[in-house]
Amino acid sequence: MNTPIHPSFLSRVAIAIGSFFAILGNARLAGDIHRLRTGEPLAADVPPNEVRVEVPVEKIVETRIEVPVEKIVEKRVEVHSATAALQLLGLLQREARFVDFTQEDVAPYSDAEIGAAARVVHQGCRKLLAEHFTLQPVRAEAEGSRITLQAGFDATAVRLTGNVVGQAPFTGTLSHRGWQASDVRLPQLTDAKAAAVIAQAEVEL
Repeated sequence: MNTPIHPSFLSRVAIAIGSFFAILGNARLAGDIHRLRTGEPLAADVPPNEVRVEVPVEKIVETRIEVPVEKIVEKRVEVHSATAALQLLGLLQREARFVDFTQEDVAPYSDAEIGAAARVVHQGCRKLLAEHFTLQPVRAEAEGSRITLQAGFDATAVRLTGNVVGQAPFTGTLSHRGWQASDVRLPQLTDAKAAAVIAQAEVEL
């Protein structure tokens, strides 16, 4: 039996970010994750199949063959999510200098200087999102309006906050409409390993 793996907090953050973008770009993977969240077992958790083979001889011999089930789902999530997360980070750096901005020590700069830099980053991020994603609100109602969530509402799309007691229906104020991606258009990678290079070093001659 394999020993359970318990990733550190930072590892879980990296896995969560990578998985988020992987789910956006892969409908089949999103279905796998949804089934996992609703309680269905992973392929790796299903007991091995047992096959009984009866041989027509003088004495019937019963043979049990154990078929190991590979952890296909876990491998696909780990590899795909890491590559997709690195690819998106590279695009954010290229279009908005996102990594340069976040890795800079802004303590010596004034608020006005930081604000000017943040405006450039914001414009680049906005351009990237418009080019590679189709985004739309989760809820169509205006923020601040009163809405009622009936029993069976999608808990993956709506998060309840405040004094949550009892059972649905719930009536409350929409504080944030949420965002969801209806389409993802990331470039096709020709070299998955190259995605780890977020920004090339530059040498001026």
